[in-house]
Amino acid sequence: MDKPHLDIAFVSDVACPWCAIGLASLNQALSRLNGEVDTTVHIEPFELNPDMPPEGTETVPYLARKYGRTPEQIAQAQARIRESGAAVGFTFGPRDHVWNTFDAHRLLHWAGLEGKAAELKRELLQAYHGEGRNPGAKDVLVELAGKVGLDQARARAILESDEFTAQVRDREHFWQQRGVSGVPFVVVNDAYAIEGAQPPEAFERALRQIADSSMAAGILPG
Repeated sequence: MDKPHLDIAFVSDVACPWCAIGLASLNQALSRLNGEVDTTVHIEPFELNPDMPPEGTETVPYLARKYGRTPEQIAQAQARIRESGAAVGFTFGPRDHVWNTFDAHRLLHWAGLEGKAAELKRELLQAYHGEGRNPGAKDVLVELAGKVGLDQARARAILESDEFTAQVRDREHFWQQRGVSGVPFVVVNDAYAIEGAQPPEAFERALRQIADSSMAAGILPG
């Protein structure tokens, strides 16, 4: 019997801590499906801070200005993030700087063409949220590309040009036109939306329901 196929778009930003949690949670949910469905995961771009300069800025003052929060409120929010991350096996380290992530999205677009976007996304999230490294720095991006088996010379050539700029902008615009204003945002089979960093059991339940609906409707892989 044919398995249902789930085409999953994971719309996110490297700068987003909830995206690190959401991707870890989604991966756990997919592992719980035990091969019962075929899945394809696409990493899609979204920028929380599109106007951020290359040198970035300090995290707490920036978040205070952007969201109108006090340092105490930011500390409380970060504590909740660390707790939620720990629940899905993601350990947050100190993140005292916010960086521009557009070059990371350009490299992720190329990685998607090479079948390595999900792996590179995980490395980028770990580098920034786990280790406090700059996910917009060319040397960091080239290093991480090599870590997931991508050609480092090709990665550097992309970063030193404007290659894939138009494609990333097009995808960002596509999701904005579809009403995505916050991430993580998951779209399954171009029809079902799952908002936010859901716990693994919630992702699993939703994916099973979608898979069952697809089979009931006679929608098979193809």
